[in-house]
Amino acid sequence: MESSALVYITLTIVTVLLAFFVQSFVQWQTTAPGAGSAGAGSGRALGAIPGSRGYARSSVAEFAIFCLLTGVSACRIAVGNDYWVYRFNFRLIAQERHVSSEIGFNLIVKWMQQLFGYDNYLPIFALFSLLTVWFFVRALHGQAVHYAFSLFLLMTGGYYFNSLNTVRYYLALAIALYAMQYVLREEFGKFVLWILFGAVFHKSILLVIPAYLAAYVLAKGKLKKWHLAVGALGVASLFCFPNFYREIAFTFYPFYRDSAFDTGHISWVNVLKCAGTLALCGICYKRSLVGADRQNVANRFYFYLNGMALVVYPCGSFIPEVSRVGYYLIVSQIFLLPALVYDIDVKWLRRLCYVGVIGAFVCYFAVLLKGMYATDIRLLPYLNWIFN
Repeated sequence: MESSALVYITLTIVTVLLAFFVQSFVQWQTTAPGAGSAGAGSGRALGAIPGSRGYARSSVAEFAIFCLLTGVSACRIAVGNDYWVYRFNFRLIAQERHVSSEIGFNLIVKWMQQLFGYDNYLPIFALFSLLTVWFFVRALHGQAVHYAFSLFLLMTGGYYFNSLNTVRYYLALAIALYAMQYVLREEFGKFVLWILFGAVFHKSILLVIPAYLAAYVLAKGKLKKWHLAVGALGVASLFCFPNFYREIAFTFYPFYRDSAFDTGHISWVNVLKCAGTLALCGICYKRSLVGADRQNVANRFYFYLNGMALVVYPCGSFIPEVSRVGYYLIVSQIFLLPALVYDIDVKWLRRLCYVGVIGAFVCYFAVLLKGMYATDIRLLPYLNWIFN
């Protein structure tokens, strides 16, 4: 591993350290015995109160995190296996020739080239970096009950670093993560509007409308037999009618047919992540998933999303790029895992789960860094237009 990998490692360490100065902004939490002002220990901490010194400190630290993440992403050059593909598409868009990207993306690219000149691609990448990071940070602001832990999972889980590649999709993923909070607040109109906004950059985000709403309905009510029957029929349909689902996917993305994305590959790493998360939910079931408390409802919402992902990954592997579907579901782990771990009231078990989750994601991050040199990823070596 060469020296530029230290940029990603240092960025992760520095931003997570800054995040320890950020109190949760989530106001629906309730103070519980053993909970500190920033959520240390067991129980649930009250979010930072607007107008207080803690809120101001948290806002400054959060802004610093936003600047660092945006800076590393926006200043990159030749990072990502599709970097030069995007540059080529920028040219085609300026020439008003056909490209497969969505209308919102195309309009922004045309506008940026009118401002900065034809084939001036650096400001375009910078703008999409800024937008993606903004939605990631605002999602943490609105939903992270333990900010530093959630940011750690966002970074080591690869969501931020992979956004340096596959620009349109990760912008849509960040918007979906941000829009989750409106489902939990039952502001469904705002949720749908944000998802429709995300669809002008990547149509796949439309899948989250039925998925997130179904997960919330299940989270708010009691699981009934007919829910299980419908779920079983849905799983059975994946086995019985795979071509039906494939044709739906090819209707939106015809260029995926028989492409390098149409491999039938199962991401066993993501299957294990889902299984491990659901196992932790089992340990924390009575305290963190039962009851009408708003945080428990949120935990159940994230739980059902991970349950859906555990079905999608192995049973829907015939769908091209099924991992992109799964990411819309499992990205909720960055909120669920911290909420579960800090809610464990048995001290030794809480420490064990805390170390286990951190250790698993550190190992995943190490493997991720090593794989970034692959020709079909090419997120390393990191280059930027300031020094390179």
